[in-house]
Amino acid sequence: MLQPYLKSGTPAICLITPEPDRGEKIIQCDEWSFFTWDCLRGIRKAGTQQTINEVTDPVEAINFLNGCKDCVLIMHNLHLFLDVPEVVQAIQNGVYQWKSTGCALITISPVIKLNQELHPFFTVVDLPLPDTEELHVIQKELVKPVNIKPNKAASRAAKGLTEFQAECSYALSIIQTGFVSTKVVTNSKAQMIRKSGLMEFWTPENIKNVGGLGNLKQFIESRKKAFDADSKMPKPKGILLVGIPGTGKSLSCKATASIMGWPLIRLDIGGLKNSLVGESERRMREATKVIDAFGEAVIWLDEIEKAFAGTKSSGDSDGGTTASMFGHFLTWLQETKTPVLVMATANDIQKLPPEFIRAGRFDATFFVDLPTPDERREVLKIMNRKYQTDIPDDKAIDLNDFTGAEIEQLVKDSLFDGYENAFEQLVPLARTMPEEIKKLQKWAYTRARLANTPIVKSQGSRRIRTEIKGGDNN
Repeated sequence: MLQPYLKSGTPAICLITPEPDRGEKIIQCDEWSFFTWDCLRGIRKAGTQQTINEVTDPVEAINFLNGCKDCVLIMHNLHLFLDVPEVVQAIQNGVYQWKSTGCALITISPVIKLNQELHPFFTVVDLPLPDTEELHVIQKELVKPVNIKPNKAASRAAKGLTEFQAECSYALSIIQTGFVSTKVVTNSKAQMIRKSGLMEFWTPENIKNVGGLGNLKQFIESRKKAFDADSKMPKPKGILLVGIPGTGKSLSCKATASIMGWPLIRLDIGGLKNSLVGESERRMREATKVIDAFGEAVIWLDEIEKAFAGTKSSGDSDGGTTASMFGHFLTWLQETKTPVLVMATANDIQKLPPEFIRAGRFDATFFVDLPTPDERREVLKIMNRKYQTDIPDDKAIDLNDFTGAEIEQLVKDSLFDGYENAFEQLVPLARTMPEEIKKLQKWAYTRARLANTPIVKSQGSRRIRTEIKGGDNN
């Protein structure tokens, strides 16, 4: 992969990869002699354990190239020594000579960490993580000696892992289950999220625990097939749920992961913010980078209007940090090719800037309204099952202004106070703040899809009046 750079006489290359051994193997080619260096083993002939020079000082190792021709020195973790002036000077002194003798210095590092003095000399190249086919080859080589059938789905689930991580997850799966399990591989892959410290895993909610919202459920079910391996349909990127607090927006996000059969990852925008200059933006970029590497997950952003509110005026309050994070998130959401589904919730969409909800960012904006009579009955059944109560379904008629969360609270209170007393004491939000609720409903009915299950109107039969002529009226 680096042969064109070497042929063109590029004297210094920074290969970005978390896989030093794979990087060392994959960049070797004919016409050059390859050597490797690290601070413990000195200089070795690439691909072997043969030490040809025990020098452990990075300056002396860099100077090794000065007496060579058509040689490539691969230096592991050189970025750890770039704060040493002698190391920087040794590279500056050598690059012109290396270019004339066909030599090159290649650093293998997981991050870009180049001093300003070295920027003009280095070419940065990214080594992609192994693709699905490469991961499947690793799996087949691992399972062949133990006569276990390879699992293509597990190879797809392992995408985003290094070769080393994938092999370890396959081996763990074989030990735990006797076969290569997609679930075990995904659980191993979850280490990426935990180690990043930027996001957290949540347990998906069973879709049976979400009452009503038939339109939203149908929308997600119909788009799910776009993520099939052989599908050529456009993949949805995000769904925005707007509505009255307590109507099940967050619960629906959790249940979406259950519908998709994917892990649920919560991204807390506020938690990414840091007081150090530039750190918040870096953490946002790192979070989206981890999501891209992880793939196939539902990304949940709760109450997003609080995280991105006041974006236009953030320059006056936080030096433009929120606006910068917001800009990166929007660009990533529109351009990412990773199979993820972003589920965001908001109680007041009018606090969000218009560019956030324009077409091309979120595939649909759903309004989650107060539950209909049938939905209230469904929610009441779910709560009876959850809390082992037996409140009659016909009580749902009395809960006209109640949200799903308020019905749940009513059921919980009934365990202590009895249903009638609990009903009298609980005042729903729609009655305490009717103006705000009606304002939100008025805005949403012409600007968003309705998430609730449509009300089925009964088809009445035509009434026919018959008269018996000459009959007795008694």
